[in-house]
Amino acid sequence: MAVTDALITQRHEIESRLKERYIERDATISGKSANLIRVISGPRRAGKSFFAMHQLPQDGRFGYVNFDDERLAAREGDEIIAAVKEVFGAPEVLFLDEIQNLPNWELFVNRLQREGYKLFLTGSNSQLLSSELATHLTGRYLQTTLFPFSFKEVLHTRGTLITTAEKQAMLTQYAKNGGFPEVILKDLEAREYLSTLFDAVVYKDIVKRYHIRSVPAIEDLALYLISNVASEYSYSTLAKVTRSRSVHTVKKYLAYLEQTFLFFSVPRFSFKVREQITANRKIYCIDNGFIQAKAANFSENRGRLYENLVAITLKRHEMNGVLSCYTWKNAQQEEVDFVIRRQNRISELIQVCTHTGSPATKEREVRALLKAGEELQCNRLRVLTETEDRSAEEEWFGKKGTVIYEPIWKWLERDGLEMNTLKKSASLQR
Repeated sequence: MAVTDALITQRHEIESRLKERYIERDATISGKSANLIRVISGPRRAGKSFFAMHQLPQDGRFGYVNFDDERLAAREGDEIIAAVKEVFGAPEVLFLDEIQNLPNWELFVNRLQREGYKLFLTGSNSQLLSSELATHLTGRYLQTTLFPFSFKEVLHTRGTLITTAEKQAMLTQYAKNGGFPEVILKDLEAREYLSTLFDAVVYKDIVKRYHIRSVPAIEDLALYLISNVASEYSYSTLAKVTRSRSVHTVKKYLAYLEQTFLFFSVPRFSFKVREQITANRKIYCIDNGFIQAKAANFSENRGRLYENLVAITLKRHEMNGVLSCYTWKNAQQEEVDFVIRRQNRISELIQVCTHTGSPATKEREVRALLKAGEELQCNRLRVLTETEDRSAEEEWFGKKGTVIYEPIWKWLERDGLEMNTLKKSASLQR
């Protein structure tokens, strides 16, 4: 009875949500085969469920189960399906929301597919989904990763006629509050909402799920990382932060924070695989709003906020198979923020800063670009700033190159992709 009551409530909720305003997302569930399971993964509250709802049959003939509901905890699959049939009739399509909360969910899903159901799944744990999908559903699913709203999608919420000044103002707000849909579309106090969401992921999706005994250690690790976004880290440093005796434990905790889409790491590029594996990485957060809500004295550093926005954009493309992203650093400690690799070649180098007004800043950013460009044999060099929009021939002690200076809002507006890449992507989606 409790399961049936839960699904009745959930049916009312989904019917109500389908009447709400929907902003088209820049994501697709590719493939036409009805036999493949559609999987949408991504952070909690990023809009996965709303996106999936709008991929379902328009006639409403589908069943819906949200496993982020304590009334469904530890219930048997047969009991759940019986309740689905009672509440939704006999649907051929099932939408199973936050499926990772169901024990042995992959076996349950596998059986439903064999029984002929068309399945849509969402989940908020990347490793849990990917490892078990690969093990039990080999070749029988399509996966889409959905992040919070990109800047391009935020612009869509305002319509088509937006001035440059308005876009710059929207970028300033976006860099602080991020792109979670409820922050963008509803009148919420962003800091309080995002602080609560961040804590919920740490405690519900990590501490509770993985039975973490040293709760202060993972709290300290999360706070340290959110306060040092766009910075390098080493496992030994993180071990000191968490007062852990074991680097293995630190690696495990960091993996949990990344699997739940709170953070992600970007490796340093090297032609030598061993060096690439052992070098320090840089840490980024999945949404700038979390930084504003949780970090200690970070929000005024606009350069790092902008760098995090660029990292998020590149990470989303990486997860969807468009590119691979790295950082670069040489023996003189000169750095390039992002190295972009496409089809086994380095296609672009990107620096991010607020401006290059001071000679020292310009020299630092451009010098590293020219050196990296020569070493990596890449001639597409870009500096993203708040306002500059030009190209210039730059030189440093015999090293020459054409550097593109571009406003960050313009790069984000086209989602970080060149027009030829956009056309190719659109062709593949068709």
